Amino acid sequence: MTTRSSTPTSQDPDIPSAPPEPVGQDPVGGLLHAAVADRPVEEVAQLITLLERSPEHARATLEALRAVGVDRSVEDVTHLVGLLTRPPRTADSADETIRAAAERRSLEDVTRLVALLHRTDLEPHCGQEAVRAAATGRPVEELVELIRRLTEERERPPLPEPPPEPPVAGLAPRSLTPGQPPRPPTWPGRLTVAALVVCAVACFPLGRDGSSLRVYALALGMSVACLAVALLLTLRITAPVLAGAVLVPAALAAAQLLDGRLPSTGLSRALDLTLAPAWAAGPAAVCASLAALTALLVHLTAPGQSRKAQAAQPERREPAVVGSAPE
Repeated sequence: MTTRSSTPTSQDPDIPSAPPEPVGQDPVGGLLHAAVADRPVEEVAQLITLLERSPEHARATLEALRAVGVDRSVEDVTHLVGLLTRPPRTADSADETIRAAAERRSLEDVTRLVALLHRTDLEPHCGQEAVRAAATGRPVEELVELIRRLTEERERPPLPEPPPEPPVAGLAPRSLTPGQPPRPPTWPGRLTVAALVVCAVACFPLGRDGSSLRVYALALGMSVACLAVALLLTLRITAPVLAGAVLVPAALAAAQLLDGRLPSTGLSRALDLTLAPAWAAGPAAVCASLAALTALLVHLTAPGQSRKAQAAQPERREPAVVGSAPE
């Protein structure tokens, strides 16, 4: 008498087959993948920092870093790299994320990742690590395509700036971009500086020549005043400084013209101590004053200055135009 074997076969419909055991179903891995996929990048960086503090979580830390590099967007990967490379941290954790992204993502994502790592304010090591990982972990055919994409990305011209928005009726116009309004010419200011220096040298007292210290200080002060105004003009040409450049040599010219008619003998004695004689120091002061006056008129009538004045007027009337209620 033969007995039937108890081993189930595929022809036995009454005996259900056991479901296959899922491969790689690890609760820790699933928890990490869900955490790094859904949480903000800042919290992911904090999670990785806490995992790195415990040596027993080394495998979980490595898996989380690789999951971020593969599952998150390229922008999120770049953001996380920036967070993981802040001092006093080293670049080891960021390198693991960069390697996973460069080896396992699409060529389009790798191109964007390399471009972002080189454009953002990250360490140069991060961009070099992405290139190194792609060069060693990709097939040769993909490397050729990646080189082509990176070349096109490097040679692509920058995007043009958007045109300025038209001004809204009743509102003050926006300020122009730097360099757009024409600047006043600088040659009148330079000519004024040269004339002031000549005037200062002409009025410089070589010695006291038996005069008192007060008289010598007065003569020296006239020369120093011209040099001081010239120095201010070399730093910045403005209307107040140009006005001072007109007045200082004009006062010297008036003193030279009225020499002998003034009741002050100290001023007359100070004018006698100048390096140049009176017939040369006086015209030098007149020329310096006229040059400063010309520069002042050019500065005030320049197109850039008139535009600034026109733009300031609607700005002061803005509350009345828009009809905003007073506070």
